Amino acid sequence: MTAHSDVILERMMTLHPKIIDLTLDRVWRLLARLGNPQNDLPPVIHLAGTNGKGSTLAMIRAGLEGAGKRAHAYTSPHLARFHERIRLAGALITEDHLTAVLDECFAANKGETITYFEITTCAAFLAMARTPADFTLLETGLGGRLDATNVFDRPALTMITPVSYDHPQFLGETLAEIAGEKAGILKPGVACVVSRQHPDAMEVIDARAEAISAPLLVQGRDWDAWEERGRLVFQDLRGLFDMPPPGLIGAHQVQNAGAAIMALRHLGLGEDAAEAALRDAKWPARMQRLCRGPLLDMAPGAEFWLDGGHNAACGETLAETLTRLPARDTHLICGMMNTKDVAGYMAPLKPHATSLTAVSIPGETNTLPAADTARAAAAEGIPASTAETTAEAVRAITAHTPNARILICGSLYLAGGVLRDHG
Repeated sequence: MTAHSDVILERMMTLHPKIIDLTLDRVWRLLARLGNPQNDLPPVIHLAGTNGKGSTLAMIRAGLEGAGKRAHAYTSPHLARFHERIRLAGALITEDHLTAVLDECFAANKGETITYFEITTCAAFLAMARTPADFTLLETGLGGRLDATNVFDRPALTMITPVSYDHPQFLGETLAEIAGEKAGILKPGVACVVSRQHPDAMEVIDARAEAISAPLLVQGRDWDAWEERGRLVFQDLRGLFDMPPPGLIGAHQVQNAGAAIMALRHLGLGEDAAEAALRDAKWPARMQRLCRGPLLDMAPGAEFWLDGGHNAACGETLAETLTRLPARDTHLICGMMNTKDVAGYMAPLKPHATSLTAVSIPGETNTLPAADTARAAAAEGIPASTAETTAEAVRAITAHTPNARILICGSLYLAGGVLRDHG
């Protein structure tokens, strides 16, 4: 049965011919008609970056909640249902509440041109402004400077996670250009927690911060986090924490955890919040172990993992994570969007992949055809084939390797389809 919110969201897709069109004019217009709800949000923590935004936000949210605080959260894209994008004081927005704010935004927009992300971001602000909470966590959708979330003169804190190559058609061809877009969320007098960056990106962030007098808290300069003997060690100018490792899997989560802890400390929260951030954070489809569902019923001897990383840096991170798992034949089932650097994603995975079965992403007009994904993998030296569906790929893999490690990867849209099928 189709939910009413799905009908409204489908209608919103028709309001602008482009999926992405970066400008703030349409957002400001609609927010004004709605009474500027962004001005009534609890203190805002605004995150930009290419990789790690979602995981870092999830850890901050867990830390805030562990300290007894209530936090709104706005993230994108969703995996299984749109409701995942909007958390109100910790709980997913209800169908009735979502339908009400979507209807209100659609009516206020009066049929004028606006992108799907812009109008749904305004709906999120409307819902958050009407629900009491202590903090608001906002993840940029794309870039930062012209992102629909960048409408706050004075957030409580900004954050820039690692910047790498992604969306060159919108953000620029060089790291410096991309970093310039991300640094657009910096605000005068507002501190920004900055994860470790490539020097080209850091130079731009430093210059922007100096130009507008935004104090930076930079990894490797003002704080750091590292793994030592199976523990996470965090240090800043005020002291040192020795804590259990993050519950989220992957070496890169140590850096994300460090950024989250630095944010929590800046907000005046202590070690209990930091420990909750590490212990309680959940972030689906980021090296997630699947423990139930139809694929596991089909191949009970196999080990299933799901990861939605989709750019070259994500490929490197995924490869590093695989080196830390026990040795086992690892077969990739991969679907990618046609806007991504497929070769850059594949190259670091070659030493770890026994095979790759390419699929097209169901229901996505911008999916890379399975044959093209397979061709890119083969060009990087990964034995590759194609399948019509993920289930067909699983059957083919387990027919000759019943106890394979199967990693479904390459796109959050593919991961979302798997999670929907798995309830």
